[in-house]
Amino acid sequence: MNKLTILFVELSIIYQTLGAYTEGSASYTNEVVHEDETYYTPQLDYKHPQWCYALKLSHGEVSCSSPRGGYHRGSLGTRCLLSCDRGYKRLGQSSVLCMPNRRWSGSAVCRKIRCHVLPLIDHGMYSCTRGFLVDSRCDYTCYEGYQIEGDRYRMCQEEGTWSGTEPTCTDYDPPKLKCPLSRVKVAEPGKLTVMVSWERPVAKDTADRALQVLRSGPESGSDFSEGIHIIRYKVSDQARNTATCKFTVQVEVRRCPKLKPPVHGYLICSSDGNNYGAVCEYHCDPGFERTGFATRVCQLNRNWSDEAAQCVSMAIKTDVRSAGALLDQFYEKRRLLVVSTPDNANQKYRLQNIMLQKAECGLDLRHVTVIELLGTPPREVGRIKEQRLEPEVIEGLRQALHISTAYFTMVLLDEYGVDRERFVNPTTSDELYTYVEEYLLTEEELERLEMNREFCD
Repeated sequence: MNKLTILFVELSIIYQTLGAYTEGSASYTNEVVHEDETYYTPQLDYKHPQWCYALKLSHGEVSCSSPRGGYHRGSLGTRCLLSCDRGYKRLGQSSVLCMPNRRWSGSAVCRKIRCHVLPLIDHGMYSCTRGFLVDSRCDYTCYEGYQIEGDRYRMCQEEGTWSGTEPTCTDYDPPKLKCPLSRVKVAEPGKLTVMVSWERPVAKDTADRALQVLRSGPESGSDFSEGIHIIRYKVSDQARNTATCKFTVQVEVRRCPKLKPPVHGYLICSSDGNNYGAVCEYHCDPGFERTGFATRVCQLNRNWSDEAAQCVSMAIKTDVRSAGALLDQFYEKRRLLVVSTPDNANQKYRLQNIMLQKAECGLDLRHVTVIELLGTPPREVGRIKEQRLEPEVIEGLRQALHISTAYFTMVLLDEYGVDRERFVNPTTSDELYTYVEEYLLTEEELERLEMNREFCD
């Protein structure tokens, strides 16, 4: 190719370039502003094909194509594409052209892409590998006692936005609450309760510092009665996580077997009657006397001290010389049933005597003593069971009670010696029992009678 041909080709390129520059000048002026310049027609120099300066783009890449091909990257009409490395954003033209004024049609710079600063999360923190630059990874962690909910990490993306969503730290761990150990207490002698104290449990929580512990059951320092008592504690944190614990207080009242009251008597016991340290006193009904130890104590080994006392019929003196002396022995102690008959062969007496023999135990339970006046003077006989009465006592009883020797009679006296009922015909034991229970016995005597009713069976 001769020089004339080459010149023609280059002039064609300059013409096209000028046309392209003129058409695209409006779009360039919006992005790149140049100072006022004096345009001139450059003098073509074939010995120096580097028409525009070599383009360089920090943190980016320049890709050029020249009409002359090869390595003529700065020759007139060369077009260069501008792109930025990953993590950088291009500001300016995406492509530029080498102009006849030996300048490029525009410029561009590569700026680092940054994501916005992540806000701190409640009860947690995050750490990032590259701060807030592209491809930086920020891992979230929660403080002790909290668990993460949501994305555990977020990535700074090429668009300058974060991946995922902001997580939260939620309190799922319940507070720590430890109750005292269960315990067994033995009541002291004569007592039915025990005062029990313990250290109030303290709740600990990794999230909350001030916690209110609620109690269900007696408080520390209370007197606990016999049995098993359950004390519960409960605590909740602000996230409504709940912890509970419980322990037991067992109060043992050592007890002896319950004592049975003596026949014809009763017991008066301290405290609860049969607990450790209780003292029971033996008492006998009127007309009966105690034999044996007066008191017994319930011991630690659950056994009673000493042996049980008994109540035996009082000793009756029949060698007195007057009816008054005899009756005084029964005053406020015993009731009397005086049976009088003209002779032992009297049919009513014989029938009554059979029934009285069967009723002896029952009458004794009801504190009734039988006095028999048999026959007429001078052969009359007076007796209380096997003990004989003096003749003047027999006569005194008949006169005092207005008892005739001519016919069968029974007179019932109360404990004060008052004539309460008379019977001229034989009376069954049940009839006698009913009358005594309805009219003569006190409430306490009736209660003891119920306890000992089987004694005579």
